[in-house]
Amino acid sequence: MAKSKTQFVCGECGYASGKWSGQCPSCGSWNTMTEELVASAPAAGRSVAVPGRIVTFDKIPLESGKRFRTKIEEFDRVLGGGVVPGGVALAGGEPGIGKSTLFLQVARNLTAYGNVLYVSGEESPSQIKMRAKRLGVEDNIYLMAETEVGSILAGVEQLAPKFLIVDSIQTLYDANLSSAPGSVGQVRGCASRITQAAKQMGMAVFIVGHVTKEGAIAGPRVLEHIVDTVLYFEGERTSNLRILRAVKNRFGSTDEIGVFEMRDAGMMEVKNPTMLFEGDFGQDMSGVSIFAATQGTRPMLLEIQALCAHTQLNIPRRLVSGIDQNRLYMVCAVLEKKIGLKLYQQDIFVNVAGGIKVREHAADLAMAISIVSSLRNLGVPRDTAFIGEVGLSGEIRHVAQLSKRIAECAKMGIERVFVPKNSLERGVDYKIRVEGVGTLSDVLAKVF
Repeated sequence: MAKSKTQFVCGECGYASGKWSGQCPSCGSWNTMTEELVASAPAAGRSVAVPGRIVTFDKIPLESGKRFRTKIEEFDRVLGGGVVPGGVALAGGEPGIGKSTLFLQVARNLTAYGNVLYVSGEESPSQIKMRAKRLGVEDNIYLMAETEVGSILAGVEQLAPKFLIVDSIQTLYDANLSSAPGSVGQVRGCASRITQAAKQMGMAVFIVGHVTKEGAIAGPRVLEHIVDTVLYFEGERTSNLRILRAVKNRFGSTDEIGVFEMRDAGMMEVKNPTMLFEGDFGQDMSGVSIFAATQGTRPMLLEIQALCAHTQLNIPRRLVSGIDQNRLYMVCAVLEKKIGLKLYQQDIFVNVAGGIKVREHAADLAMAISIVSSLRNLGVPRDTAFIGEVGLSGEIRHVAQLSKRIAECAKMGIERVFVPKNSLERGVDYKIRVEGVGTLSDVLAKVF
């Protein structure tokens, strides 16, 4: 009998090596190389390959595109309009963030369309029922406390549910593999078998996974190309606010976010998150400006906060939270070169209130206003919002979805908005005072 061949795989990046090492040569992580069994090659011999089926586009029937709505609008928005039959979604989040709570509520609403099987490798059925009773979940959800993927798929084949929820993928193992549950090979193998079953049966699957301290889904990132949708559940430990974000979605946009609030009765939707992310201050404050952002199809007002403090260090600090740090470097360079501000002796701290992460360059103008306001200790009017990307020559560049942003400003009581002048549409009544500006110096002259 031939000896089984093994290899050592990094649990963070999936790098494989023939020998063990304390540090992964690829990602540099320590003590992440684990031993796994390599599948043996087929016996040598002549075999005849069966050609695969080849078809043209006109012979492929179009799917109906039907989606199952969970009646949780924030959840449906992130998925792109609802649950897609046969789709596989991977949801990651820190332990205790509320993943199991949310998906129990999702399972409750999906029972209106068919059988829902909830598989837990972490809790017993009695423990799940205790939480379900607290959340008001009815007793019409099928439960399975199992960790062996073969037994799970056998039960799935017997029940033939329309929806399958697996909590969590790190606890499952395949008996055909010798490695421990949670290792790279086990996580990848179990996810592949579940995904294959979902495609064959047309069953919608949600796979729950934990994340590492770096924020990536525990185990390898190779799971992200296996599934159709990747969701991240984010939130601060000290806050009840939770944000569901899509980082990959084959059936919708990846810019959408869902906002929830953790309560005793479970995850409650936040219909108007602007009130949570914008501070409640009645007077003008220095270093604080309002930015009209868009997260997918949802507009919201955010606070961009900045603090400039004199420093004796040769290299001043530039710290940000919620915005790309490179954008801060660029805005500071423009303020020094084009406006003439002396920022080389200032520590600059920038924060987006509420823990929201802004990935669009349209926040450049609001960030620049906050920095100038903090440096000069001048208040920014609370009824004024700023929208625009700052170019390297100090010009205010075009932004997308301007009408939607301005409409949200008018809805929230903003009376004045500064926007790029080349983004304004002629003959449109914006219902509030909209000022088109061409350069950063124009904005500063009108605000301060």
